[in-house]
Amino acid sequence: MSGAAFNSWIALVIWILLGSYAVFTFALTFLWARIRKPAATMSIPADFLITVIIPVRNEAENIVALLEDLDRQTLPTAHFEVLVMDDSSTDNTADIVRAFSANAKARIKLTPLPDERTSAPKKRAIETAMTLAMGKLIVTTDGDCRAQAGWLHAIATCYLHTGAKLISSPVTFTEEASLTDHLQTVEFASLIGSGAASMSAGYPSMCNGANLAYEKATFLEVNGYDGVRHIASGDDEFLMHKVAARHPGSVRFLRHRDAIIRTAPHRNWASFYRQRKRWASKWKHYQNKTPLVLAVYIFASNFSALLAGGLALTGSISAFAFWGMLALKCIPEWFFLGSVLNFLEKRKSLIFIPVTQIFYSLYVCFFGLAAQKGQYEWKGRKLS
Repeated sequence: MSGAAFNSWIALVIWILLGSYAVFTFALTFLWARIRKPAATMSIPADFLITVIIPVRNEAENIVALLEDLDRQTLPTAHFEVLVMDDSSTDNTADIVRAFSANAKARIKLTPLPDERTSAPKKRAIETAMTLAMGKLIVTTDGDCRAQAGWLHAIATCYLHTGAKLISSPVTFTEEASLTDHLQTVEFASLIGSGAASMSAGYPSMCNGANLAYEKATFLEVNGYDGVRHIASGDDEFLMHKVAARHPGSVRFLRHRDAIIRTAPHRNWASFYRQRKRWASKWKHYQNKTPLVLAVYIFASNFSALLAGGLALTGSISAFAFWGMLALKCIPEWFFLGSVLNFLEKRKSLIFIPVTQIFYSLYVCFFGLAAQKGQYEWKGRKLS
């Protein structure tokens, strides 16, 4: 095959791949749009109890804000308890939690975890908390997050209306202060929206442990993290896949603004790199083929956009063809990301969508390859 013929063949593959990606992205937009806000709030049964589990390590700068949010919940304190699982913090996180809990309206309990080496500290924290949890419904979040006053009430209402075995709720960032903050907001919105759309389609792929709820009985029924306990990341998605396999149609996304959890964006490259590398490391461990195929497909689609740029630079395809390929990728993304950002009340980030699209293909390909090196860092600990 001659060089010209080979380039033509590559260009055809790119057209097909990006054309399918455009259809895929419009499908995500439709699936996202059909997720309805839950029914109006309802009375909470007297015996209903939520256990909020917060795994923490060295969160002295953040934990008070979250505890204050929990103390302001509109869900009556009789209906929830809070378990703060301290993973051998080397700062004064534990002292702060103890002092706050002594005067809080909410029931807040600190549990120190032994300083033992483990490849998955967050999973260990949650599994330990399960032995202490009194609630029927488990809700997990992180120590650096912020919750709105109606957070737990929205989750409780969704659960009581739907009977879902697992509920994924939205996560976004706090107020943006820089270009990189906005870029992270746009990128994160794509992950939240894609995960929600996959649940709407009945094939759950992604969720976020910073805002996740599930029945304690269901967690025990699927044997928790058995089979994936050794993997550093995935306390959220691997569990969701097990629940979806055992109870098809039982995984829901809570599209309610009161349920949005906010966390600070990464303000330095090192922390951003460590987190995204840890997330990307899950791809190769997926046993459910749907999220694995989806991850590979997203990687291939973004790589094809980079490849189109390379062909245009070498003159192998015309500028018109290149811009056509780029439009197939970017225009559907505009509709999808715009809808998700509007829901997340991140309208200021809308103008940064084109900038994100410039870097996103590089980003996806970079982390897809970087994650193949199986060592990660979390809170100062090396994990593998």
